[in-house]
Amino acid sequence: MKIVVIGGTGLIGSKLVGNLRERGHEVLAAAPNTGVNTITREGLAEALNGADVVVDVANAPVWEDKAVLDFFETSGRNLLAAEAAAGVRHHIALSIVGSERLPDNGYFRAKVAQENLIKASGIPYTILRATQFFEFVGGIAQSATAGQEIRLSPALIQPIASDDVAAALADVAVAPPVNGTVEIAGPEAIPLDELVRRFLRATEDQRKVLPDVHARYFGAVLDDQSLTPRDNPRIGAIRFEDWLGRQAAG
Repeated sequence: MKIVVIGGTGLIGSKLVGNLRERGHEVLAAAPNTGVNTITREGLAEALNGADVVVDVANAPVWEDKAVLDFFETSGRNLLAAEAAAGVRHHIALSIVGSERLPDNGYFRAKVAQENLIKASGIPYTILRATQFFEFVGGIAQSATAGQEIRLSPALIQPIASDDVAAALADVAVAPPVNGTVEIAGPEAIPLDELVRRFLRATEDQRKVLPDVHARYFGAVLDDQSLTPRDNPRIGAIRFEDWLGRQAAG
């Protein structure tokens, strides 16, 4: 099959491209730095010519609420229109577990808008919702830091390694569309404050983590259902401690 990966040079995209090529597929890594831009439509029609499957793992380059929404809506409309014209048979998008449960988070609102465009497009689709990546735990810590203290919610989170997300996307890409949503999460649910505490210990960071049920996660107040999957998610194989050990070794 010819598979086009939108955002194919990023964290998830580059892993996915390699995974699919190892499986013998013709894979195009499509991104602005490879001449394919879903906002301006530069190179988009050419990239999708003859494509069977498109996997959209593109990330917004900015985090401000309106800019993120504009990115996902504009990119989504342009991409889906180009796919319809090219006769693409399966559209896959990477989204976030809990997006609809945290409307105070502008990024999550934008991902819901992207999902709604996909569902209304008429193109067979699969949406893969993943929990937060291990790779972003340091960024979560930084976002909640004031001086030497980090205030974080003790609500449960079930983070996952990006390698496991890429592997799941590869499986979805070669399977028939489900015309629905699939969830994937890591093997362990853990309080968010404890997750960051483990990360700081592993990286010998002296900042202190304080649990605070009112602490906001990128604008949203959390509970134990906010960032954890529903029933019967796919579970990743890599545990957080094992991932931390690899980072230290590498």
